[in-house]
Formats: sequence, C-alpha cells, structure tokens
Amino acid sequence: MYGAILGDMIGSPYEFDRGRKTKDFPFFDKGATFTDDSVMTIAIAEALMQAIADGVINDEAATKDMMIDSMHKWGHRYPGAGYGGRFYYWLRDNSREPYNSFGNGSAMRVAAAGWLFDDLDTTRKVARWTSEVTHNHPEGIKGAEATASAIFMARNGSTKGEIKEYIINEFGYDLSRSCDVIRPGYYHVESCQETVPEAITAFFEGNDFEDVIRTAVSLGGDCDTLTCISGSIAEAFYGVPDDLKKECEDRLPADLLEVLKKWTCSRV
Repeated sequence: MYGAILGDMIGSPYEFDRGRKTKDFPFFDKGATFTDDSVMTIAIAEALMQAIADGVINDEAATKDMMIDSMHKWGHRYPGAGYGGRFYYWLRDNSREPYNSFGNGSAMRVAAAGWLFDDLDTTRKVARWTSEVTHNHPEGIKGAEATASAIFMARNGSTKGEIKEYIINEFGYDLSRSCDVIRPGYYHVESCQETVPEAITAFFEGNDFEDVIRTAVSLGGDCDTLTCISGSIAEAFYGVPDDLKKECEDRLPADLLEVLKKWTCSRV
C-alpha cells in the first residue's frame, strides 16, 4: 500500500490542476499530505485482513459489512480528509447503501485486493465487492477491477505489454494515447472512466517507481487520486525504495501507520 499512499501524498499539492503539468517538481512539496485516498485505502485493507483472519472472506455479505464498518470508522476519525460530496454524505449519514457512483474513489482504495489473493478471478471478485458497497455503477466497478487486476498481474511477473492487453480486452479502456497526448487537454475530473486509463498509462510510461509518480502528477487533473492509482500498480511492478517508505511512514499519524505496519507484516 506504500505506492498508493505515496502517490496520494505526492500528488495532493497539485490536485485541482494546481501543478504545472511537468515531471520536474519537488517530490515532497510542503503541502504533501495524505488525503481521503489514503484513509480509505487503509480502511479497505484493514477490513479485508480482518475478513481473512475471521475466515469469512468468501462470504460476500459479511465481507462487505466489514468494509462498510471500516470505512465509517476511519471516515469519522478523519472527517476532513477531502472526501467527494456524495461519499461525504454517505459517511455522515452512516449509510449502508450504495449510491450508484462511477467516481474514481472505487479505484483509489482497492490496492489491498490486488495483493491478497492467489488467483485473478478472486482478486476481481473481491475488488468488485470493495466498489459495490458505495460505487455500484458499472464504471465504478470496472475501475476497481481493472486497477486490482493490474496490481495482481504486476506483482506476479506479467510484462507491461501483457497487462495492457488484458486491461484492454477485459475492460475496454482506450490505452492508445500517450501521456504527451493526454496531458495538454486533461483537466480535473473525478470519474473512473476518465482517471483509471490515464493512471494506467502513466504506469506504462514510467521507468521506475519515482518516474511513474512524476509522470502521473504531470498529467494534472485529480492527480492525488490518479497518482494513488498509478503508484499502487507501480509498487507491485517495481517495489518502493526504502527511503520513500520511510518518508511515507513519517507523514502518517500513528493509527494509520499501525494498519500499514500490520499490512506490511502480513505480506512477509
């Protein structure tokens, strides 16, 4: 999850098109901080780890209840993290019903599902569940499944070409545009269909973890979320340098860090 959280932190000062659409920027600007992307990534990871520990991970209803409980818990603990409007009201009202969103929040928080399972079918199934509890629009579900699939394939040794072919064939995203083509006209948009393909393209064009992050930020738009998604895939493909992991840890409050550490220990 370091990749997702670092992407969120590093992209956060440039959200709402506040950057200069360049790869040449301070990697940790003074405004770099975690946002709702990191909080909900942690929430989903905690819920899935608990579902596995309790032996209910194959029970859709039980696992979804755990995810809803976890998102409510962490959302109320960090109410000012920058949630989208509809998700904020979902949290505020302690709702347990989805609201047909196709926002990119489903893809930004799905990283844990890409790491926890031994086959792609289960990965996609659980990724779908992580979306359906709020973002049950087909595009929201597709964004979560595509992101988790890319993470799964990257950590299991697939090439970028293999990942690209799978994402195009399975999800129908247009991955033909380069970042140079995307960048000039790209703007702040919070839908999966206009964030996930761009995030995956940034991953394809990056040469290492840091370069993926810089490429994603350079696109602009909702770049904390876009870079969160790119970073989650880049971690699975390249790993994350130790100095960046340390920077991530130093910028997280103790309770979020505790879950991240638990996650890290569970992956060893």
